[in-house]
Amino acid sequence: MDKSTQRRALSVPHTSPQESQPHSCILCVSPQTCPGSGAQQVFRSEPRNLTVRSGATAVLKCELLRASGTVQWVKDGLLLGPERSLPGFPRYTMIGNLRRGQYNLKIENVQLEDDATYNCQAGRSESSEPIISDLASLNVLIPPSEPYFEMDTLQYWVAGRKYSVICVAPDAKPEAEITFYKDGEELTGAESFTMSGSADKLLNTRAQVTTKARSSDNGRQLLCQAKNSAHSSPVRATMTMNVYFPPQPPVILGLERQEVRAGTVLVLECMCQSGNPLANLQWTKDGEVVLKTWEEDPVAHMSRSVLSLRIRPADNQAVLSCESVNLVSVEPQSVSRNLTVIFDPAEVKLLGSFVAIAGEELILNCFATSSNPPVQIRWWLGNRELNSTAVVMEEGENGGMTTLSNLTHRVSKQDNGMKLSCVAFNRGTKVSKTQRAEVIVYYPPQNVWIDGPSQDVPLLAGTKIRLVCFSTGGNPPGNLIWYKNGRPAPNAFRPTLFDKGVTRELPLVLSASDNMAVYQCDATNEAEKTISAQIRLQVHFPAISMKITANSEPLYRGHTVTLECNSGSSNPKSNISWSLGTQRFQGVDRPHRKAEYGGFSVSSLLPLNLSSQLHNQRVICQSYSAELPEGAKTFFKLNVLYPPEFTPNQPTQIQVVEDDRASIPLLVSANPEEVSCVWLHHRETLLRGDLGYLWNMFFTLEIENVTRKEAGSYKVECTNEEGVGHTTIMLDVLYAPSVKAERDPVYVNLGDTADLICVADANPIISDMFSWKWLVRGEEEVEMGEEIQEDESSLLTIHCTANNGIATPATADVQLVVQFKPVIQKGAQWRKVASRGDGTSTAELVCRAEGIPNVDFVWEKNNMLMDFNNPRYEQRTVRDGSFHTSTVHVLNVSALLDYAVFSCTACNPLGDDKLDIQLVSTNHPDPPSSFRPVSVSYDSVTLEWIPGFDGGLPQRFRVRYFWDKSVSFLYMDVFPPGEATFTVGGLLPNTTYNFSVNAINAIGESGYADNNAVLTITTVGQLGVTLDPYSTWLMQNSLPAYLTVVFTVVFGVLLLVNSLGCFFGRKWRKNANDRAISPHRSTQSTVSNKYESREKINKAAQRTLLIDSGSETESNLYESYGLYIKEPVTHSLSHSYTSVRRHWRQGEGKCLAQGHNDSVYRRDSKPQPSDHETTRSTLCVYTLI
Repeated sequence: MDKSTQRRALSVPHTSPQESQPHSCILCVSPQTCPGSGAQQVFRSEPRNLTVRSGATAVLKCELLRASGTVQWVKDGLLLGPERSLPGFPRYTMIGNLRRGQYNLKIENVQLEDDATYNCQAGRSESSEPIISDLASLNVLIPPSEPYFEMDTLQYWVAGRKYSVICVAPDAKPEAEITFYKDGEELTGAESFTMSGSADKLLNTRAQVTTKARSSDNGRQLLCQAKNSAHSSPVRATMTMNVYFPPQPPVILGLERQEVRAGTVLVLECMCQSGNPLANLQWTKDGEVVLKTWEEDPVAHMSRSVLSLRIRPADNQAVLSCESVNLVSVEPQSVSRNLTVIFDPAEVKLLGSFVAIAGEELILNCFATSSNPPVQIRWWLGNRELNSTAVVMEEGENGGMTTLSNLTHRVSKQDNGMKLSCVAFNRGTKVSKTQRAEVIVYYPPQNVWIDGPSQDVPLLAGTKIRLVCFSTGGNPPGNLIWYKNGRPAPNAFRPTLFDKGVTRELPLVLSASDNMAVYQCDATNEAEKTISAQIRLQVHFPAISMKITANSEPLYRGHTVTLECNSGSSNPKSNISWSLGTQRFQGVDRPHRKAEYGGFSVSSLLPLNLSSQLHNQRVICQSYSAELPEGAKTFFKLNVLYPPEFTPNQPTQIQVVEDDRASIPLLVSANPEEVSCVWLHHRETLLRGDLGYLWNMFFTLEIENVTRKEAGSYKVECTNEEGVGHTTIMLDVLYAPSVKAERDPVYVNLGDTADLICVADANPIISDMFSWKWLVRGEEEVEMGEEIQEDESSLLTIHCTANNGIATPATADVQLVVQFKPVIQKGAQWRKVASRGDGTSTAELVCRAEGIPNVDFVWEKNNMLMDFNNPRYEQRTVRDGSFHTSTVHVLNVSALLDYAVFSCTACNPLGDDKLDIQLVSTNHPDPPSSFRPVSVSYDSVTLEWIPGFDGGLPQRFRVRYFWDKSVSFLYMDVFPPGEATFTVGGLLPNTTYNFSVNAINAIGESGYADNNAVLTITTVGQLGVTLDPYSTWLMQNSLPAYLTVVFTVVFGVLLLVNSLGCFFGRKWRKNANDRAISPHRSTQSTVSNKYESREKINKAAQRTLLIDSGSETESNLYESYGLYIKEPVTHSLSHSYTSVRRHWRQGEGKCLAQGHNDSVYRRDSKPQPSDHETTRSTLCVYTLI
């Protein structure tokens, strides 16, 4: 009911008609004088208590007789209103026949909120008192909502355990009755109680029952059913019971027999039925797990695991088990099978020696390793079976048996080389293994003889001969051994077999010991019997030894010594001669005597006068005989003692580069060689251990990282036990130049002269040691005389380089700073800034100027100084060399306050410059400008333009073109956006096109470039030809096709001639530059990527001329002077380099340029007296405007 319609019920005591009759009877004379001309209104029918289900329609009756007052219904004391439609209660209406006084209350789709007490009342009228009916209750029945289980329905149960099941039937009126069913069977013993529901008058019923889980319950339904009088059909909730229970014992399939042959693959299957969850299976062998994988078949409710096992002998008597278990198993269940493996012996061995001397016995064993069952062993010699002596069987590995068979057999010569076999047979596997060996029977050789030179002819020592021993018969063939005088002879060749025996050669190089020596060859083998042969040799040999002795030692310079030479045994007798270098001497011979090996010994004496030159010389004594082609000799090395002496090759001057290692050799000889040398430098003694000085074992002085301080004379005094020696050595240290600038940087104003001076210290000093270079754009070096491109920097770095050929040239950088007044960068993009004036955006005003010294900025807004204390304005200045950038940020741009002209003034002590920047609203972009063609080919045209102001938003460009056969204009968007060069492709050859370009941003688009100008371009008609814009313009004229071709050919020839003319012209100008200076002005400009104004910041002409005058090496000190300037200096550092001739005018202290009168750069040299190697060079710079 609406609050505006709520009214309290009329409070009138209700009495029965009989009680009120005496008080309500009034006698009225006339209807006009009686206020209640009608009768009292009364109820014919009053509402009664009513019970109805939720959603049904309820009707409460109220009928009145003589109704005269306003009739209303009251719900729980609240008036519902007199209207029959009962506004505010869409489901409530008063129905019935008004003439009959029916005011029945109809409630549709009864809800819980309708459960209340109702009465009907009629208000006071002129003819009747108010009346109120009895209270009637409307009881609304609400069926329970869907019941639910108060438990985890996904939780599994374990068979055999008891579980409590709780079910709740919510929001019922009256309370619901709950019944439990398990697989259709009602569960008894449930307990329930009620509690408040989700709303007033609603009740929740909570019931609990205890049940025991069984394996058969798995997968079955548990039902909770709730109902009350509100509905005949109950509501239900179900859950599926997940009952875990252990599996059945497993079963093994696939092992029909317990005996399995080794090497086979045994496939066994383990199956386990039932269980929830299905069983986990694993295989074990002798308690160790061998397989943990299995498969589950939910349909058959079975687990299955297949074991594939390759049987080995080690598996004999093994126990294979399959175990099954799941989450609720108390312990694993298993089934086992025992394996019996039949296997062959792994190895059959023949033991014992198969070699014997004829007539001896062989004692052999045949052993078979473990097998199941044990093997049977038989012996065979060739095709003849031998009887074994004994057989022994023992327990072996893997539960098998080993077998050992013994054999004793007496051999004969005929048994040699026959095969002896041992055969082991396994009755279980029906497999036999055989082991064979060859029988070897030994017997001695029969004949031995020697083939060699005749014993009666003498042989010379050093002669190579061969003694060959032969032997026949025997098994094995005889082993031949050579002996010399009863001792084994070395170097004999290996024996060589032939069809009937063996031979062995003894090579000999005859020596003195072979004279009258006896050589013997013995033949023997394993039969232990030896036969021999002998031969004796005669040998002529020189002396076997030479020895020289002195009559006195030690030997001193100036003394005389006598040497004796003794010659050892020789055959025949020898003679002795002496020599020293190329000199030959005749000594004094003594009588000869007999010596070893049947030879003779002789001796001789030689006297010598000693000098230092004879030290370490060899005196040679030679023994010779006319019957021998060569003799023997020895030497005696003279050890002559003398004081230190310096050789004639001792250097007196050493040159070395600074920082290298200086090695000053000391070529001194002395005996004894233990020489101590003292070095003196600048009259100071150099001591071992001094920093930087090293002496090696050859008396060489080494100076690490030598410096110019170590230069000069070094005096050396060497001493040994015999005396003292002296010498002097000069050390000349060469070092690379070191260069420094006398002033850096050098500041110069426009119109002034700059003197750049650098000084170099070097050794040696050579002519043309100095050179000057420019550093262009901070990185590229340019020689003087070369032409360079224009550069907009005001800082010039000049390299002064000194090079005397030692190490790396030295360079000093001198920075020339040209001071000039500020010049602001200007152009279309610099003069406008766009921003939304909505108070939320920020505008950035940039003012960039070049100038030296530092530039300061002053900002004005509408010709009034800006106050940067205002938080809406932020100003920041950045300096990069000569470039200075001032940036002003205008915060929260307002169209009313900030759309104005901002003025930036850049100033320094030399002047100022000014730029006006207009802050405007974001708008469509300005049209591009300078629209022109770049190149033309047969199917494409490359165009170029300068972007205009972008309107404050990112802009892109669109090319429009058409030709005479096109239906309408064609458009191409330039990509990447913002590029100012674009190639239009896909064109037709020899076709005329009209091109235009405009700019587009987010707001709109500009007009077409250059006041809607149209470029008319004709593509060429030949593949592979690209024309420049001028050629394209020629083709745009209305000429016949053949004339177009003629013009194209002629123009190509002219281009070629022009190129050749430029080439030779440039070459001629380069030669002319050697005679005169020709200033050039560069006209090339670079389009900025950001600001396409194509304007230089400094518009002054920029050119500087440099002239290198070099230096003359007339003394160790050089000084340069500059020329004088005629023109003011410009701040630009782009130059055209020109060389001029110059000469030195003695005595005037200046250098003059010849052949040109313009302002130039020159470097002059002037000698200065100095006591050290220092060079000075001055660079004068003159710049032209």
